[in-house]
Amino acid sequence: MIKEFREFALKGNVFDLAVGVIIGAAFGKIVTSLVNDMIMPLIGLIMGGIDFKNLQIIVGSAEVKYGAFIQTIIDFLIVAFSIFLFIKLFNRLKKKEEKQEEVTEPALTKEEELLTDIRDLLKTASAREHS
Repeated sequence: MIKEFREFALKGNVFDLAVGVIIGAAFGKIVTSLVNDMIMPLIGLIMGGIDFKNLQIIVGSAEVKYGAFIQTIIDFLIVAFSIFLFIKLFNRLKKKEEKQEEVTEPALTKEEELLTDIRDLLKTASAREHS
């Protein structure tokens, strides 16, 4: 079982996944800063100087911070849209690569050409005998 786990853990896909998670976490922090520090203040300014961080409703002793929730939704939408664009670009590049592989067929060697000619002659001769 340890051997199987080692083989699994050392595969390239696991390392790629780990790198993706780390980069994704860093990207999430960047987007959160973008939303909190740049986008929301501008939206608040446009809406008459509203500070979304302080938008809340007090229900009894509980504070319902709906401004922070709005910021989180905008944060999510930016991350989701960015991932969508990245996957769309990746799929487009992958399709181009697949088309290139399909188009370039390897040229036949002289031996393969000779064997193909012999096969075709045998088919023709066999067809004449049966006609």
